[in-house]
Amino acid sequence: MGEKIEAGGFDLSDRQRYRDKLRQCLTGLERLLADERFDRPKNLMGLEIELNLAGADGMPRMLNGEVLERIASRDFQTELAMFNLEVNIAPHRLGGRVFDRLAEELRTSLAYADRKAGEVDAGIVMIGILPTLERDDLVSSNLSEVDRYALLNEQIVAARGEEFTLDIEGVERLSCTAKSITPEAACTSVQLHLQVTPARFPAVWNAAQAVAAAQVAVGANAPFLFGHELWRESRPPLFLQSTDTRPPELQAQGVRPRTWFGERWISSAYELFDENLRYFPALLPICDEEDPLEVLDAGGVPKLAELVLHNGTVYRWNRPVYDVADGVPHLRVENRVLPAGPTVTDVLANAAFYYGVVRALAEESRPVWTRMPFETAADNFDTACRYGIDARLQWPRRGRLGGLAEVDAVSLVRDELLPLAEAGLDAWGVEPADRDLYLGVIDERCRRRTNGASWQAATFHQGLEAGLSRDEALAATTRRYRELMQKGEPVHLWPVGLREPVPMG
Repeated sequence: MGEKIEAGGFDLSDRQRYRDKLRQCLTGLERLLADERFDRPKNLMGLEIELNLAGADGMPRMLNGEVLERIASRDFQTELAMFNLEVNIAPHRLGGRVFDRLAEELRTSLAYADRKAGEVDAGIVMIGILPTLERDDLVSSNLSEVDRYALLNEQIVAARGEEFTLDIEGVERLSCTAKSITPEAACTSVQLHLQVTPARFPAVWNAAQAVAAAQVAVGANAPFLFGHELWRESRPPLFLQSTDTRPPELQAQGVRPRTWFGERWISSAYELFDENLRYFPALLPICDEEDPLEVLDAGGVPKLAELVLHNGTVYRWNRPVYDVADGVPHLRVENRVLPAGPTVTDVLANAAFYYGVVRALAEESRPVWTRMPFETAADNFDTACRYGIDARLQWPRRGRLGGLAEVDAVSLVRDELLPLAEAGLDAWGVEPADRDLYLGVIDERCRRRTNGASWQAATFHQGLEAGLSRDEALAATTRRYRELMQKGEPVHLWPVGLREPVPMG
């Protein structure tokens, strides 16, 4: 979805032609896999972070065009709504002091962006959902002024044929409707990319699916939406509902949503791209001039543009990615589970945990996905989103007993997954100092049962108890969050509560 797309109408023939091109692309992918044309292992990782713009009052600022003009860097791009930005970090080789190098790059980039945003009375907030967002902020007039977003909104709205229903029951219940997909823009995430060979892809993807719940449990950072306290990580239910092309009748029939966890373990990357074609109608039937099979017949490497575009409109939490770099095709697993923030250190701790544990799980002689039903992994994901650091998850028992046992997420992470992550980072060649620093952050979050979501909720409630209204407490929590985010200490060290004075009596 990062490519430039020109707005314009589609007729019936466009959709049929696009479907035909998708089938050609899928055949092309199958041939590339059969001929072993893909890039050799390079241990490359990539990182993208979606960001919010907010003023000194903690309220959202619809100024991404002005801010991007001042930043003037290709590393920063628009996102769906005018209060969003995205920063993209160039691929790095996993190994050595990679996380410290990334930390320096990110701190430099974000500090520069924040200074530039300050020129128009805005600032960068790295958080899963900005607590001060209101329903009136998430309307189609606040979509970024980019053709692809307007076109995507138009097509999803047309496919649904009625207003979107947002109904999330957590600590409190939110129930409302939306006329556009703009509520999706509230969800600001971190995307972790890992380039893998076709042979390794299924094991890495399966491992990423299995561990997604643990990622969310320790990394949750989105407890509020429209003034309501919902799930500890409210992005997944919000994203699902705000992009749902299915009216209630299709939901009742079991038609799959475009935002989904999946339904089975895989044995090939091909299966995921094939599912995309079989299950999901095209939203943006824009055809490229390339004939992928002719390119292959001539010994070239096709872009598979239609396949790539269609894949970008199916919102898997672990997404397959096909790309071409320097004339050579490669595959990536794009992990989209994590919220942004709270700090650069926290983001990289989450990344170190993910890359380490996925490597170790993917190489186990008796993989976790052979011992756990896929439905359990999906249920774990929902449970972790709902309860965050306090979640209890189902996980395979160790030893000969087999079967599943219910375990505290923090115990699972500390006792089983962190040692695996340590071994995985060692296998990548990450230096012990980097490994211990960033995995130590995850360990401390678990020990203290603290993450971004729990800090936000506790600070908000302390504001209420001190006499603030809900809106005042959310705004004050956001301001305090941004202040601590800029100081850079990881969230488990943040003092709960508001530093600013509050009304007495």
